[in-house]
Amino acid sequence: MKTIGRRDFVRISALGSMGLVMGCSGGRNFDVIIRNGLLLDGSGSLGVSSDLGIRNGKIAAMGDLSRASSLRNVNASNKVVCPGFIDIHSHTDTELLVNGNAESKIHQGVTTEVSGNCGSSPFPFSSDRAREYHTDLNEEYNLETSWEDLDGFFTTLEASKFSINYATLTGQGNLRAKVVGRNDIPATTDQMRAMQALLVKSVEQGSFGLSTGLEYAPGSYADTEELIALTSVLKPFDAMYATHMRNEDDSVEEAIEEALRIGREAGVFTQISHLKACNKNNWHKVDHMLEMIQRARANQPVLADRYPYDAWGTGLSAFLPLWARQGETDEVLARLQDNETLRKIEAYSNSRAERIGGWDRVMISSCSNDSDKNCEGLSVLDGARERNMEPFAFARELLMNSRNQVSVVGFAMDEANLHKVLAADFVMIGSDGNASAPYGALATGKPHPRYYGTFPRVLGKYSRDEQVLSLASSIQKMTSLPAQALGLNNRGSFKVGNQADVVVFDPQTVIDKATFADPHQFPVGIDYVLVNGVVTIENGTHTGARAGQIIRKQV
Repeated sequence: MKTIGRRDFVRISALGSMGLVMGCSGGRNFDVIIRNGLLLDGSGSLGVSSDLGIRNGKIAAMGDLSRASSLRNVNASNKVVCPGFIDIHSHTDTELLVNGNAESKIHQGVTTEVSGNCGSSPFPFSSDRAREYHTDLNEEYNLETSWEDLDGFFTTLEASKFSINYATLTGQGNLRAKVVGRNDIPATTDQMRAMQALLVKSVEQGSFGLSTGLEYAPGSYADTEELIALTSVLKPFDAMYATHMRNEDDSVEEAIEEALRIGREAGVFTQISHLKACNKNNWHKVDHMLEMIQRARANQPVLADRYPYDAWGTGLSAFLPLWARQGETDEVLARLQDNETLRKIEAYSNSRAERIGGWDRVMISSCSNDSDKNCEGLSVLDGARERNMEPFAFARELLMNSRNQVSVVGFAMDEANLHKVLAADFVMIGSDGNASAPYGALATGKPHPRYYGTFPRVLGKYSRDEQVLSLASSIQKMTSLPAQALGLNNRGSFKVGNQADVVVFDPQTVIDKATFADPHQFPVGIDYVLVNGVVTIENGTHTGARAGQIIRKQV
């Protein structure tokens, strides 16, 4: 598919000027007018040359506003103007309490974060877990917090002020940990009812649905029937089920079938998270995976999301077998100190590393232990060599030193497959990353560059440069498609009365700058970002505005 080049931009702009979206007489006062831009409304349609008028945080008019006055004018000549990007798969939560500027996201044009993914959310907690969680926040960031449920979290977040809009799912791992515990045991009937009640309560408080992380403990200990029973309570609320599937490599096709079955039998919209086939021996499966989802869409609502990189990011603990991840942190670490158990864990870990291509394809991105921070950016193999250790022994040492808080990046996917996934019409764009910053408390480690570069990378590398998908399609995957998935009628598209979340970018220069070696870098070409009508990025610089809102699901 052909994307917009410089000549196309001029041609489409000229055509658009002949047929504007909405004519508008002069004399009307606006808070902001974005003038002379190429408006792409998020629908997937080609753009039109037009002005955009904003009043009271909402889109008030589109068309020829040359005779209208405004408190603020933004010159968007030779620029694209589109709805703010909705990051449909994010892991931002308490980061907004640490730095409400949401730097790495707002600089990409992200105006709305959808978090609580992969089965993990900052609620609900048991009282004991809540105390532990808030003690950790206090020790790491000097934050005084105390919530246990979604309402408490939202209350704390709203009091802090932040620069982007925020929505969340409820983590199934949190539900199971609170009700069943962290061990591999089936839920009883009473426990099942308790989890269902907690999920309903969180949706009533504003959650958009349920997420699972079925490769992670303790969510992984739920079988398919338990997940169907839990997810089914979402149907009356028209809420969603988002899943990090049970497997993304050797059994990825079976995992897709399980995800589709859960959504189908529960009767809810299903979102398959960061769709991919890991490890070279599975790369050939992607065509069939896409076919499976496309066929299912004829009978049930299904979408997927993906980030534009060939490497994943997760915790180093993912290299431990699921049975070894049971229980609390001390129980997990105890298994790493028991010689008989350790031999079994080592065999599994080395096998998993071999499947990805070796320990040299696993990069350490962050360690919570200060003495190991010099290892950040090294592969496990290189770090082990520096310490004259075997790779597994080195990985074990990192996990012990950081009490299981080690993040890694794995280079496991195929670039040609990434093109196929990004181009699929049912795939949205999601970063799978957190809000970060190149300064302060969120500047630590070497996080996956998707934290800073996801959306500009799609616009620049995969749309403009490689023409994997059109510019209009790229924007649709970042705006109206995720808005539809969430059931948001007032964001993700340009309609009079919608919230004025807006991005102005240069289609000729927009690109990501973050790399695996140096990730804390903002993209270029994102000139202006407005959140609820407030200019938050101006000429590529954060204004300090914090006009973000909590977005609660309406039930």
